[in-house]
Amino acid sequence: MAISKELLEILVCPKCKGEIQLNDKEDGLVCEACKLVYEIRDDIPIMLIDEAKPL
Repeated sequence: MAISKELLEILVCPKCKGEIQLNDKEDGLVCEACKLVYEIRDDIPIMLIDEAKPL
């Protein structure tokens, strides 16, 4: 896994400030509350609401 466990523990959804989780493919972070996926590009999570994709 390219993203460290420590980083995952502090990251939150920028829209609702809720918990996010790594998806099964480990290429995105999922917010179940907002039904959004934040893509991970070159080991960097793109935490912009406008860039998020619907779940």
